[in-house]
Amino acid sequence: MKKLFLIRHAKSSWKHPELSDHDRPLNKRGKHDAELMSETLKARGIKPDIIVTSSAVRALEFAKVISDILNCKKPVISEKLYLASESGLLGIVKETDEKYNTVFLIGHNPGITYFANLLSGSSIENIPTSGIAEIGFSHCLWKEIQSGSGELLSFDYPKKHYL
Repeated sequence: MKKLFLIRHAKSSWKHPELSDHDRPLNKRGKHDAELMSETLKARGIKPDIIVTSSAVRALEFAKVISDILNCKKPVISEKLYLASESGLLGIVKETDEKYNTVFLIGHNPGITYFANLLSGSSIENIPTSGIAEIGFSHCLWKEIQSGSGELLSFDYPKKHYL
């Protein structure tokens, strides 16, 4: 089974208004939530074969936290992931090498939420910052993935852990 983890970057800082959207780093809560969700993945025994991240600073910082905590390879940066639409995200997935079975994509809303719903037929209203939607694909090649071909296996986000 192929598994795709659609991950929305953690909370970003607005401390420096002169920074472009692309260059905003994580804020204190974002760093904490990135660690919390990475530890949650680790506790579940989940380790990606590849992490593909948006080039935005906040996504890169989250990707580094995940790769450090899960002790996996350095993330691959994709300029295409920055503010990608569903069709852009689908294109990225279809280009994924078949040797990878567990793929993490770290990106932005609204694309990440729309894409999770497109692939799985789910009705997630919003993937919050640091949220993770796990979608499974039975008997599928990455290049064959299309609308409705996946199943939402899990949906997790920081506030679930604070309740």
